[in-house]
Amino acid sequence: MESAETLGEVLGRRGFGRRSLLKFAIAMTSSLALPPALAPVMAANLAKAKRRSVIWLSFQECTGCLETLLRSSSPSIEALIFDFVSLDYQESLMAAAGADAERTLREAVAANKGEYLLAIDGSIPVKDGGVYSMTGGRSNLGMLSEIAADAKAVLAIGTCAAYGGIPKAYPNPTGAAGVEDLISGKPIVNIPGCPPVPEVLSGVLVHFISFGHLPELDDRKRPLAYFGTTIHDQCYRRPFYDQGKFAKSFDDEGARQGWCLFELGCKGPVTHNACASLKWNGGTSFPIESGHGCIGCSEPDFWDAGSFYTSLAGGSSAGWRNTGIALGVGVAGGLAAALSGRRKST
Repeated sequence: MESAETLGEVLGRRGFGRRSLLKFAIAMTSSLALPPALAPVMAANLAKAKRRSVIWLSFQECTGCLETLLRSSSPSIEALIFDFVSLDYQESLMAAAGADAERTLREAVAANKGEYLLAIDGSIPVKDGGVYSMTGGRSNLGMLSEIAADAKAVLAIGTCAAYGGIPKAYPNPTGAAGVEDLISGKPIVNIPGCPPVPEVLSGVLVHFISFGHLPELDDRKRPLAYFGTTIHDQCYRRPFYDQGKFAKSFDDEGARQGWCLFELGCKGPVTHNACASLKWNGGTSFPIESGHGCIGCSEPDFWDAGSFYTSLAGGSSAGWRNTGIALGVGVAGGLAAALSGRRKST
């Protein structure tokens, strides 16, 4: 539940002074693409903020999104739970179970009505009344409708929650849908990815706690700071793309030299995410750096688009160089819009 203590008081008891909080605010304003001058403002707001109640519901999912949060490094999951938010309900992380867990959920909703953040991972099955995924005898659809009604904002974490993800893929036997397909009249932020980059969730939470509202979003309700550019725009292999140097197979000399994976089906040019800049496992690597092309998992219907090993150019990438490319063919339909740069919601 929400604590009477301010975050500054909590951090002070743990030995973190103003300097530490300011350093953290500088890092987060940079991550969120905010002006440097806002760092002191963020630090001051964080120091005065009360812990924000978060209720996290897991629906039709594989637990991968929660697993990625557990491996967040900026800040750590311990800091998120104990310092920045009060994670009042999450089935996999809480000690309570069964009736005790359900009572905890009801109490958290009542005590923080209108102020809690509702986090969702997993798609919501709607076919046959939503019977394909139930918790405590209630359908995911019923729980979402009920608990979203009193939430301050809704965070759709992972591609399944944002767009329906793999459960929604053809033939979609459960009628899986994303959060924004079912909820209206509430601020929603989508944090897609299969799984999402954990630091993106950290940034969204810190922004909300600092300023009381969600960060700037693009036209698909994604945080613009993290999804405003394509992976292709930030990829360290981009110079090889511009030079026309492409790996022809995953084990040829070009691949060993780190050449561009475009001809091997990389979907980086049409995928908006921060994988290439934030990377994974504390900034260690990301799929392209590990030798595999991007599969576009943070875009809607990525699984149905498929063709993970087919070039966006439909074959050879000769003549498709530089950002002026117009790959409006095959699975790259609508690429011209996707390559137009930062997309901001109106």
